[in-house]
Formats: sequence, C-alpha cells, structure tokens
Amino acid sequence: MVFLLTTMLAGCGKSVASQDVLTNASQTNTIIWGVKADTNLFGLMDVKSGNIKGFDVDVAKALTKQILGPSGKAKFVQVTSDTRMPLLKAGNIDAIIATMTITPERQKQVDFSDVYFKAGGSLLVKKGSPIKSVKDLKKGTKVITVQGSTYGENLKKAAPDTQVLQLADYAQAFTALKSGQADALSTDNGILYGMSIQDKNYVVVGGNYTNEPYGIAINKGQKPFVRTVNAALTKIKENGTYDKIANKWFGDVPGFNVKEVK
Repeated sequence: MVFLLTTMLAGCGKSVASQDVLTNASQTNTIIWGVKADTNLFGLMDVKSGNIKGFDVDVAKALTKQILGPSGKAKFVQVTSDTRMPLLKAGNIDAIIATMTITPERQKQVDFSDVYFKAGGSLLVKKGSPIKSVKDLKKGTKVITVQGSTYGENLKKAAPDTQVLQLADYAQAFTALKSGQADALSTDNGILYGMSIQDKNYVVVGGNYTNEPYGIAINKGQKPFVRTVNAALTKIKENGTYDKIANKWFGDVPGFNVKEVK
C-alpha cells in the first residue's frame, strides 16, 4: 500500500509539473512562488502579520502584476535551499525566487530567468575575528554553510583546508555561529548583510570571493513562462519598480552597494 500510494503521488506530481504554467496562471489569475522565510532582507517571516516579507517577495509581487495585470495574485510557499528544487519539480510551485544561484549543474534540472540579483560569496564573522578573508581559512578553522546551497563546493575550492559544517537553513546557521560552533559563516553577501543587521556584533568581511548571480528557477518544458518572466523582469527594471524595491531593502544597509546588484 505504501508503494502504491507513493507511486500515485509521484504520478500526480509529474502531471501537475508538466501542465502549462502560463496557461494555469492566466486561468487562476495567480502565480505560485517558492520563497525563503528564514533569510532577512530577501524572505523572512513576520511573526506579527504571519506574512513573508523581503526583496524576493516584493520582486515576485511586481512580476505577478506585470504578467497578470493589476488584479494578479502572488501566492507564496515557504522553501529552504534543500526543499525548493523538489517542490518545483513536483509542481507544488510555479517558480523559485529564493536567493538561488544560477549554476550549470542546476541548469540541467531547471531553466532560469535572466539574472535578477548579482550576489557574491562572502564571510560573516564576529567583530574582532582574525579572519578577514577566505585566505585566513586555514586548517583548524570551521565554516558554516547551508545544505542545498553552492557553498560546500565553493569553500572546498577557495579554502581546501578549512572544515565545513552544513546546516539545514540560515536561521540554524546563524544561531550556530553565534554559539561558537564555527569561526565563520559563508553564503551570498546580501544574505550575510541581513544577518549583520540582526546582530551588530557580526560583520561581513573580505569582499566577494565568488560570483553568485540569482535567477528565477522554472521547470523544464515551460519556455513560454520563462520568456514571459524575462519580459516582465526587463519591464520592472526599465520602469523603476526594481530600483524602488532594491532601495527599500538594501538602501540603508551599511557597506552594501545597491547599484551593483541590478
């Protein structure tokens, strides 16, 4: 019975995932987006309102309005770096807009939109730390990353002697850093700046040691939707909507250059 149920669910997921997303969105007047809920500035749960708020969320809302019109609705499903791809492949969401770096390996599984945020890998450390850049990650140092992100491999290349600890999400990762389980936390600079705002005892150091451009991930076989998202992204960049959203979330972040992310 377990085998049959699993097979049925897998079949349903495949059927949903293969449906034309753009047609469904037009019929329901809704686009379903996978977003983070643990990542300050990009997607963070507001416990008071129960809503997820952040740059990715606002960009998704703007794209939805651009694609479906003023009455278009953006629905949000919470994802993590580890769960976002399975949820997309199963057809539970129409697209991922969740600090997701465009990589050749991921492009084998999904299609990506044009770049919507030019991120770069960096380090978060406690103030006064002797670690100033990846060059200081030697044997005996420990760095935290998040499962499902690109940073396990990035750190192996940039600092092969350091020990890497991978945790489930950014909330756990930042808590582990603050509790002294590692010397640094590594992920995209925008995410790290969000953490530094939450606790001013922690700072982003060393500049960017990788380029990590974010794209919106869409299932294979959905080329019309990819083209539509790209056209909408171009439009919100041209009409000033993108700049307004970027300045809302990053304009007052110390050390962060908003002009470099577009």
